[in-house]
Amino acid sequence: TPTALPIENWQRRIGIVSGHRGYDSGAVCTDIDLTEAEVNYSIAQLVVQKLRGMRYEVELLEEFDDRLNGYRAAALLSIHADSCDYINDIATGFKVAGAASRMSVSPQDQHLVECLKERYAEVTGLRLHPSVTEDMSYYHTFEEISPRTPAAIIETGFMYLDRELLTQNPELVAEGIVEGLLCYLETPIATPTVPFALPPTETPSSP
Repeated sequence: TPTALPIENWQRRIGIVSGHRGYDSGAVCTDIDLTEAEVNYSIAQLVVQKLRGMRYEVELLEEFDDRLNGYRAAALLSIHADSCDYINDIATGFKVAGAASRMSVSPQDQHLVECLKERYAEVTGLRLHPSVTEDMSYYHTFEEISPRTPAAIIETGFMYLDRELLTQNPELVAEGIVEGLLCYLETPIATPTVPFALPPTETPSSP
């Protein structure tokens, strides 16, 4: 009987970054004295709790956490929320981005992003907002972690029009994130199959 290959510690690990925590407040809602860092931390804690309850090894990380340098994990997600200012009546929804700053975006990065988009929308009922900023695509943490760690950043909603969901139902927000991560971790990437090509048949030469 062949011996099973050992699983390295990083392959069991999921990193969750609580956006802005330990660095600054992020976006600020002056009308109710609410900061993005508070919203992010509330959601991140629930995500970690849910995943640990499923026996995943999860680390809760701060924005510029020293542990992020060269960080190896099966996946890393940074949790943020969008502006608390009134922009317009359609400034609602969530955003997800992968590491555009890398030399090449891996299939794992793309799979993680697509899983988060699909499952987060299904669970929360929020729509995917089309705008992704450079601050997301070129998020500093993407450069700090190991290039072999699949990573993404999510803006869970706008702190103005989506405030009720983010502050009063963070359990649902966290559930959407967890479902997206489980989709990535437990669903293999579909790889296209190349049909087997038969050798060309010889045709008799004409006399």
